[in-house]
Amino acid sequence: MKDRIYVCHTFYHVYITVIKELNLPIKDRNKATLLLSTMSNDFGSMKERAEKCGLFEAVYMFDEIKDTRLPDVMADHKDNGNIILNLYHRIKYTRKLGKAQEANVPVDFKQYKDIYVFCDSDPIGYYLNYKHIYYHAIEDGLDTVVYCDDARFGNRGHFKIKAFMAKHGLIFIENGYSKYCIDMEVNDVSAIKYKNDAYIEVPRKKLIENVSKEDIHLLIELFMDDPQSLIRQMKEAPVDKKKVMILSDPVCDLETRKHIMRDIIEKYGKNATVFIKPHPRDALDYTTEDFSDCIVIKGRFPMEMMNYLDEFHMDTVVSILTVVDEIEFADERIKLGNDFMDIYEDPKLHRQNEQI
Repeated sequence: MKDRIYVCHTFYHVYITVIKELNLPIKDRNKATLLLSTMSNDFGSMKERAEKCGLFEAVYMFDEIKDTRLPDVMADHKDNGNIILNLYHRIKYTRKLGKAQEANVPVDFKQYKDIYVFCDSDPIGYYLNYKHIYYHAIEDGLDTVVYCDDARFGNRGHFKIKAFMAKHGLIFIENGYSKYCIDMEVNDVSAIKYKNDAYIEVPRKKLIENVSKEDIHLLIELFMDDPQSLIRQMKEAPVDKKKVMILSDPVCDLETRKHIMRDIIEKYGKNATVFIKPHPRDALDYTTEDFSDCIVIKGRFPMEMMNYLDEFHMDTVVSILTVVDEIEFADERIKLGNDFMDIYEDPKLHRQNEQI
């Protein structure tokens, strides 16, 4: 029987996984398996880096299949106008989506004592449900459930009936409502409006504070190709201008996103040196003339990594929807949020909690 396995969908998931492993005694390290899902993220050389870092016993890639790639599965994913008929098709959808992953899963999950899954809303959650395998869920991002309770939003309308069916394994609901979800680690239980008995509080700040100076070097090597070039970019900026970093988000279509970023630069970047940190899933090209007045940060790494660079400093960091509470490398942190996004798209698309 193997010790534990982590299923990650983003670089941030890998970051939190590494932080959790670094909180363990040295004798307990190098016993975990890392599983990187390629469904929504290009991990580049992360597999090779993770294999060399000394924390993991094994690292695998996982071609997780979206439901939209499976016409037979999607046939059961539509509103039939009747709650009974919808639930019947939901049962079929749950089983089909889970079964469809089987050929691509590179490990035998039943051989692990503990299974940790970020984003069990993705097909991996359906797979574990289909195979009757118990696991631990981990909150996707920092306070994700606080800002968007996807389980309740995605199942609004007869939620209690659906939650009952999920607890009996008939359908699947993420974030602690599945029969096979033992518990779900969240950053701050008190901030979550709708409580779930499965939630257990694991503050990420405490995990991060426990990381030693020696292990910080490991983190930087794992995630960053050339941290010194980033520090040089910062130091080469005019000393008489504020340094403003804008964190992009994969919101709206590309043209609207371009408009959003220019508006942010216009408001917060006047008489400042503007740095853009593209989101790993942001396909907008910031090297074009539209952003020629900005410094684009190269490399695909979690923004939190910049906290570990002693000489790196920004005056202001601005994000659209990304939570900025963990940022320590800036004097001022601004999250624009839903009120800002109301200007650019239908509020229903980003005000999920208000529709529960």
